[in-house]
Amino acid sequence: MLLAAIQSLQAQDMLPGFPRLQEAMADCDTLCSYGQRTDTVTVPFITFPATFRELKENEITDSLGILRPFWEKLRLLRLGASADTLRIVHVGDSHIRGHILPRTAGDLMQRTFGALSYTDVGVNGAFCLTFTRPDRIEKIAALHPDLVILSFGTNESHNRRYNPMLHYRQMDDLVRLLRDSLPGVPMLLTTPPGSYESFRMRRRRRTYSINPRTALAVQTIHKYADENGLAVWDMYNILGGTRRACLNWQEAGLMRPDHVHYMPDGYVLQGELLYQALIKAYNDYVR
Repeated sequence: MLLAAIQSLQAQDMLPGFPRLQEAMADCDTLCSYGQRTDTVTVPFITFPATFRELKENEITDSLGILRPFWEKLRLLRLGASADTLRIVHVGDSHIRGHILPRTAGDLMQRTFGALSYTDVGVNGAFCLTFTRPDRIEKIAALHPDLVILSFGTNESHNRRYNPMLHYRQMDDLVRLLRDSLPGVPMLLTTPPGSYESFRMRRRRRTYSINPRTALAVQTIHKYADENGLAVWDMYNILGGTRRACLNWQEAGLMRPDHVHYMPDGYVLQGELLYQALIKAYNDYVR
């Protein structure tokens, strides 16, 4: 639905540096440590823009322990007990196609764990349904992932006739196809960041208002994950939810003029947060 608008954007921005996280990692006083165990990883402190408010704990929800096989492989890799390369495949829409978010998280994971590959597979304007094509399922399966991350919801929620039941079924179609091709591979769902929808009144400039359906899409993602055994990283609610998920980014100047996509530094921050959440969950497993 947003394909025409998305294609006009720079989906392949140059990847900026990691100013917030690099500074934190270099300064021991700004780091939080989990005990004294040698198999845990230091969790970096992330500095948010001053406009960010009403934040929640940055964590992955995995009450059933779906990701435990992946954490165990990661533990063995960190301890040098495994020589196999660990593979993460991140699938999604234009936020993933732009590379910055997944490559930020991937580069940091590689620095921490070594023999780890992090591949992004994104399509501009994608829905869950976009990846149910056999050739796309085969492409993902051919990467032999140890973890699949699925990031959708922005484009689904921009349909003004958004239907939660249809969204649920489309997620189910994709997950079932992936599970058939990748039996036993754990999956992590992420929720979309906040976005706006645009209006143009007669003879007036285009105006923007917060897209109210994003919250419905987030609820649908949680419902599907709970009922089908998937983990969730809820970026939407972690970063402000219905009250602040859009305003935090917009007031910090980290959203593009289309009010749907983000500036490079915005995607860097999202990638750093995903990395931080992964490290926290890993530490919870090994300690």
